[in-house]
Amino acid sequence: MIIIINYGLGNLGSVKNTLDKLGVDSMISKSIKDIEKADALILPGVGSASQGMENLKINGLNKVLINEINRGKPFLGICLGMQLLFSDSEEGNVKCLGVIDGKVKKFNSQLKVPQIGWNQIKYQRSNIKDQKLFKKIPDNSGFYFVNSYYCQPKDKSVIVGETEYGINYCSVLIKKNIVATQFHPEKSGQVGKQFIKNFIKLI
Repeated sequence: MIIIINYGLGNLGSVKNTLDKLGVDSMISKSIKDIEKADALILPGVGSASQGMENLKINGLNKVLINEINRGKPFLGICLGMQLLFSDSEEGNVKCLGVIDGKVKKFNSQLKVPQIGWNQIKYQRSNIKDQKLFKKIPDNSGFYFVNSYYCQPKDKSVIVGETEYGINYCSVLIKKNIVATQFHPEKSGQVGKQFIKNFIKLI
C-alpha cells in the first residue's frame, strides 16, 4: 500500500488517479498509523513552503515523515513535496523537514516567475538505480513544471537530473530511499506516467 500524504496541499486526486491507472494499491491519508504501515509514501504539493510546514506540524505529520524516511521507507516528493525535504526555504524563510541538507531559493526576478509549463530534464548521473528510474524515458524529455523556487542540495552527488531556467538547477534527486522531483509527473503525460511506474518498480 502506498500512502499519498494528505496535508491540505497538492494534487492528491491526480496522483491517486495515476496510481489507479497503473493498478497500484494506494490511499490518500493523514493518519499516522496509515503512514507507519505503508510500504511507500508520496508527498505531493502545490503552494507555499510556510503553509506546507504549518499544515504538516498541525497533524504531527512532520515528525512521522522524518522518522519513516530515516527508517528507510521508500519516499517520493513532488514539487513542494520535494522542497519541504530541504533544510530551509526562502519562501517564508521557514525551516523545513531537513532530511536533505540544502536550501530552497527563489528564481532570479528577471525571469517570469513562476515557471509554468514544459521543460526538459538533463541526466546528471548514470548508476543502476538512476537508469531504472528513467527506464524508457529519453534524456532531455519534457516534464510539466509549476515553480517559483528551486532546490539547491549541498551534496551535489544526489542530483540525478537538472533543468535550465535562467540557471541549471536540481529537478530530480535520489538520496538512498528518497526520490524527489520538482516537476509534476502526474501532469506530464506518458513520460510522467512512466516515471511513476519506474518508481513503483524501484520499491
